[in-house]
Formats: sequence, C-alpha cells, structure tokens
Amino acid sequence: MKENQDGSEPSKNTGSVISVSSSAWLALAIICGLALATMYGETMVLPAIPDFIKDFGISYNTSSWILSSYLIAGAVMTPIAGKLSDVYGKKKILLIVMMIYSAGILAGGFANSLPFLLAARIAQGVGISMFPIAFGIVRDIFPIQKLGMAQGIFTSTFFGGSVIGLIAGAKIISDYGWHATFFSVFPVAIVLAFIMNRFIKVKKTEQEGTQTIGIDVKGALALSSTVILFLMGLSFLQDISSGNLDSLGFFAGSAISLIIFASLEKRVAHPLIDLKVLSDKVLLPSNIILIIVGVSTFMVYQTIPVLIRSPKPLGFGGDVITIAAVQLPFMIVSLVVSAAGGFFLSRVGNFNLTALGTIICAVGFFSILAFHFTESMISVTLAIISVGLSFAIVGCFNIILMSSPQKVQGISLGMTVLLMLVGNSLGPSLAGMYQQMYQETIPKISGSFPSAQAYDQIFLTAALLSVVSVFLAIALRKKMGAKTSIIPG
Repeated sequence: MKENQDGSEPSKNTGSVISVSSSAWLALAIICGLALATMYGETMVLPAIPDFIKDFGISYNTSSWILSSYLIAGAVMTPIAGKLSDVYGKKKILLIVMMIYSAGILAGGFANSLPFLLAARIAQGVGISMFPIAFGIVRDIFPIQKLGMAQGIFTSTFFGGSVIGLIAGAKIISDYGWHATFFSVFPVAIVLAFIMNRFIKVKKTEQEGTQTIGIDVKGALALSSTVILFLMGLSFLQDISSGNLDSLGFFAGSAISLIIFASLEKRVAHPLIDLKVLSDKVLLPSNIILIIVGVSTFMVYQTIPVLIRSPKPLGFGGDVITIAAVQLPFMIVSLVVSAAGGFFLSRVGNFNLTALGTIICAVGFFSILAFHFTESMISVTLAIISVGLSFAIVGCFNIILMSSPQKVQGISLGMTVLLMLVGNSLGPSLAGMYQQMYQETIPKISGSFPSAQAYDQIFLTAALLSVVSVFLAIALRKKMGAKTSIIPG
C-alpha cells in the first residue's frame, strides 16, 4: 500500500482510525536510538568527575568545564544546525552532526590531558544539536493526529539515555576506567548513523535549496564569549579575597559581550535569540524558569559525584557504583514523569503544572539542604527534586508552544532550547565555585576536599533559585489563568 507524504497509510473510510506506516515507526526507532546514544554520552562521565580531578591534577572549579564546554557547544550549535537543516536537508545535516559527535567520542577515549578532553567534549556537544533536527524529521514523517504520541516517545529517550549512561558508565568506569566509556558508545553511534543513512527517507521540502543561509555567526560568537567569560569569572571568584581581581575583569568582559550580543540581535535578519519574541509577557518568565531548571539540574550533576567520592567525614567515601545508585532515582523519576507529561497536563493544565513543579523543586532543594547526611536521604530528596524539575519542564515547554504565534513557533522553541542549554552550562560552574571556595583537609589524607559549608552553599543557592521560579510561575498563572492546552496526540 502506498504511503501518504506524512507517513500515514491511506484509508478508504474517512472515519477509520489513522494508522502509521511501518517506515515511519522504523525511522522513529532509529532516531530514538541516536538520541539514546547522545544522552548516554552526556551522563556516562558523571561518575568520573572525581577521577578527572585526580588524573589531570585540576581544581574543582576547573573540572566543571568538562560539563560546561559540552553544553556551551550544544547551545551555540543547536540553532545553527537547525538553520542548516532547513537549507540543505534534515537528514544530511543530522548525519554530519552525528559524525562530529562520533569523532568527539573517539577522541575522548584517547584524551590524556584536560585541553584534549575539553576539545573532545566540545565536539561531543555538537551532538546536542541533533534534537531539533530529529524533532523536525518526526514532524515530517508522522501524521498530525499521531504527532503528540511520537514526540512523547522521542522525548522519553532523553531521560532513558541518561539512565543508561549513568548505570553503564559507572560499571565501565569501575571495571575499565573512564577512557573506556567513550569507546563503549563510539561503535554504537557509527552503526546508528549508517542505519539512519540507509533506512530513513525524508522527502525534500519546498524550501530546501531555495533559501539563503541566514546564520548569525557574529551573534553566536558574542553569545559564546558572554557565557565563557561569565564562567571564567565564577572560576576565579574565590581569589578576590586574596587581592586577585581577575574575576571582576571577566565579569566586565561578559557584560560588554552581552551588550554587543543584544545590539547584534536587534539588527540581524535571523538572530539566534529574537528579543522581540523573548520579551513576550508569557515567554520571558517561562524561559527564565527553564534556565533556572537547567542551572539546578547541572548543579546536582556536578555536586553529587564529588560528595559521594570524597573521603569521610567530608564525603561518604563511596565509589563510582555508589554514585550511580544515589543518582539513579533522580534519573528514573525524570524518565517516568516526563513520559507521563501529557497525562498530568490534561489533568491540571500547563500553568498549574509549572507552578506545582517549581514548588516541589523548592521543597526538594530545601530538604536536601537540611538532610544530606546519608546516601539514602540524598536519593529520596533527589527524587523529589526530579518530580519538580520534570513538571516544570513539561509545563513550561507546553506554555511556550501554545503561547507562541504560529509564524514564530519554531524560532521560539529553538530559542528556548538554546537558553536552557546556557542555563545548564552555568550549573556546574556555580557548584565548582563553591567546592573550590570552601575546602578542608583530612588528617593523614593528602589534598583538600569540599567542606560541609560548600554543599550547604550549593543546595541553598539552588533552593533560592527555585523560590524565584515559584514566584515567576505564580505570576504566570495569575496573568494568564489556569489553561489546560496540550499538544495533540
């Protein structure tokens, strides 16, 4: 039977249930595999953060760049790759993105210095830009009536890959060392890219080959400089007390770069961030909430491995397997709650769900601030935090989707992903700053380790940020009312 262009099978009876072609399901399975591999690469290194610190002889705040460099690359490349896919075709650009990601993964396996590893992580970060392209392919091959279901399945792979990466990464690091984690995913990425090239058929759209490339290169450079200089300022902040004012110079440079970025975005035809769209009374607070969610999530990612691996009494003296066990509830809850996002939206509405999520986040972070003295306490409070973060993400993305004018919906969602990734990149640096500022030594053990005050400051900062997001969510709800719009499907 011949397929319709949207991936559905034609039916003689217009009242019959719309079915999805086998080729569309196969394409979705392949794309989900690519997403799993990409997210696996993000979380597989988390248990190894203390090993990076030891092997490379680096400080805690410097170690944060192992996560931040990956996220900054993803933030900058996501809108660029999306634009290139519109001009040259989604499949072609997705293949190029996955090849760059695979090269970064392979390079990571041979990394013997921090600069080498950071270069590899930047290449791996390019892989993050596959997600909007993959969303576009799903939209092209699935009928609109089944699109919500297909997007839900695809979105669940984000957290599924994170769970697999954490578990498998911990086991591989424990048995073979952190280099082996990179080698473990490289062949999978290559095979999936080959299968995608062979089996996914994406019809050429009318605009492919006819549009001019409107890539905001100057804006991308200015945004990268803004974020990097700000993170450098955080890295040197602890030196102010000793008279070193480098951090002030970095912060000033970041502010100047931000002004230049804003000026550029007002003048270019295709900005990375459309300031007119962003300034909307609904979109702006929604995006700020997602930035806070990103910061909070990656503060957790940077903090927990160090806390678990640090020797007693400043830590728990655990190993990489313990790190995975403690963080696993966080990942699993994220997977389950996000997969059931449509159900929750239909029951309470997107504004109510967002407000509830931010409140749960605040409760969770204040709880972990008060109760982080045992591994089980941390696991339980992380699970609570995960519920709140997942609710906030599902609610905010739906608010942004339903509140954006149709003609700028793609721009709005791409901008949201970019800003959330920028928030993600800030999280590890904030945590690393506190870990470096507040340290103590342990008798008969060489080196110094983050003190109890460091963890108190990290969790307090996350809690206070969550309180800010609560006020933003409540203000959103009062402004717009309790709407219950959800994505079709």
